[in-house]
Amino acid sequence: MALDVDAIRAQIPALKSGSARFDAPGGTQTPQPVIDAIAQALSNPLANRGRTTEGERNADGIVADARAALADLLGAEPRGIVLGRSATQLAYDLSRTLAKSWGPGDEVVVTRLDHDSNIRPWVQAAESAGATVRWADFDPATGELRPEHIEAVLSPRTRLVAVTAASNLIGTMPDLPAIARLTHGVGALCHVDAVHYASHAVVDPVALGADTLVCSPYKFLGPHLGVLAARPEFLETLRPDKLLPSSDAVPERFELGTLPYELLAGARAAVDFLAGLEPDARGTRRDRLVASFAALEAHEDVLRERIERGLAGLDGVTVYSRAARRTPTLLFTVAGLRPADVYGRLAERGVDAPAGSFYALEASRRLGLGDAGAVRVGLAPYTSADDVDRLLTALAGLGR
Repeated sequence: MALDVDAIRAQIPALKSGSARFDAPGGTQTPQPVIDAIAQALSNPLANRGRTTEGERNADGIVADARAALADLLGAEPRGIVLGRSATQLAYDLSRTLAKSWGPGDEVVVTRLDHDSNIRPWVQAAESAGATVRWADFDPATGELRPEHIEAVLSPRTRLVAVTAASNLIGTMPDLPAIARLTHGVGALCHVDAVHYASHAVVDPVALGADTLVCSPYKFLGPHLGVLAARPEFLETLRPDKLLPSSDAVPERFELGTLPYELLAGARAAVDFLAGLEPDARGTRRDRLVASFAALEAHEDVLRERIERGLAGLDGVTVYSRAARRTPTLLFTVAGLRPADVYGRLAERGVDAPAGSFYALEASRRLGLGDAGAVRVGLAPYTSADDVDRLLTALAGLGR
């Protein structure tokens, strides 16, 4: 069944501003049910988690519900869901914990395709441990990060490979199962950045081969949080730094301080909203999420192809999103105009399409775009065909 975009848009108050929004890769707009869930959590009694008072029970229930919802979204177990402030924070926490067992002679692999949040934490942790960092390149002509790029830098000394499931800059979706097989073949862990991927595709850590995986609910209609998913048995083997009186249970031993209960309520509501994108879907929440993402991918593929055809017909436009498998995220430049100027002139026409490197600094430099980057257009469940027409009309008018 086709996605009912009008019904989705009607539930997102921010779209009343009138702009055609293509800034979803940096963060999506919030549906009313998510806003309501946050408000309800704050309107009811809240306290530190427990089972004695109403406030304690409310907090405990919110956390349990959020873990269950995010586990359904990420194909994980609730005990394998670690909650944090951001994917960046969780990557830093995990890298510091794992690095306790690294030393000289060990190697860590990062890629030039990745967001810096899946590069710098690992680089810095390796440096602190005296381990060696190995860089996997990607092909700037095609945007492809192929398994052989990873294989070229693996060795029996590799302890971890950090790789993206989808580039937030150019949308490339590497062959993660093949990369994970190579990684596990040398006895290393595979850490996957699924922040961009989880907005557009069903996440299955087992199928992807991810030992650990992170995402951010604010990229898929939720509030600003970070989530890490891993097998509970693996988390049991890790000893993160924590306060003495805080819980040593998994996953709580990884969660520093009091959790933001209201945001967790919003995250659960966002997952439920996603599960309802395909209203005729039946079965478990995971079943409904799978069906809804299938409808979402079909919708976004149509719009992406429409944008690509439109960009191909414009003089002076160079598109850098070229991989065979990619998310609906396009990076491009316009000859004779700085990316920031294109961004500003589109905004004047009611089209929000930001410019920059978007923290994928290594990728931007490898593409020859330097630190200034390019203009990025990304789709979301609420993107309409009218939005696409407005974008292409505005771009065609830039020379006038």
